[in-house]
Amino acid sequence: MLLAAVAALLVAWDAGAGVLPDVGHWPDIVVVAFLVLPVTFSVPWLALPAAASRWIPGVAAALVALSFLLYVAGFDSLFNVAKLLALTAVGFWFMSVFEALSWVVLVAVVVPWVDVLSVWRGPTEYIVSEQPSLFDRVSIAFRLPGEEGSANIGPPDILFFALFLAAADRFALRVGWTWISMVGLLTLTLLATDAFDLNGLPALPAVAFGFLVPNADLLWKAWRERGFEIRD
Repeated sequence: MLLAAVAALLVAWDAGAGVLPDVGHWPDIVVVAFLVLPVTFSVPWLALPAAASRWIPGVAAALVALSFLLYVAGFDSLFNVAKLLALTAVGFWFMSVFEALSWVVLVAVVVPWVDVLSVWRGPTEYIVSEQPSLFDRVSIAFRLPGEEGSANIGPPDILFFALFLAAADRFALRVGWTWISMVGLLTLTLLATDAFDLNGLPALPAVAFGFLVPNADLLWKAWRERGFEIRD
């Protein structure tokens, strides 16, 4: 199963990246931005066939419990990938409560501004600057090769990535282009964060606009014809 193989590859990378040769900061960032990040976000893509399963709430709960157990046991690499799987499943679960496309579009329009405020002067800014150990525990880490450090992305970014990808699939939008757009904008966000030596940039704008932009014409057509009220 390809999903299991990718999960195993991510565990191996997280466990072994630190012992690889350190070839310099920018090459490390390029590896993470153009290799580790896309492979990590291939997990929601590969798990997408299960998004509409009636078992997804139970799977999400089980993965959250597994993540907690792995954290307590100190299996950091397994914990990192279990968090990724758990947040993906939770995102799929949340998608199941959206009855119309209009709900998804409203969320995609609103959440970037909430995230910007949170990173600028809100809970995210406080956690990142004042409680970095807490952020490390709840976020997904992209290990830098040859270093102990990592680039990190917060739980809401993974959750909404999975939610919007599932929405594109459910409402017959452009699933492939949605994935490419979200990953591409997240890559640019990571590169900008490092280039400008910032403590962090909000990632939800990349995820939300990555959903809206490649589907803009389809969303416009849906609004003109049915007011977005596309239901299963």
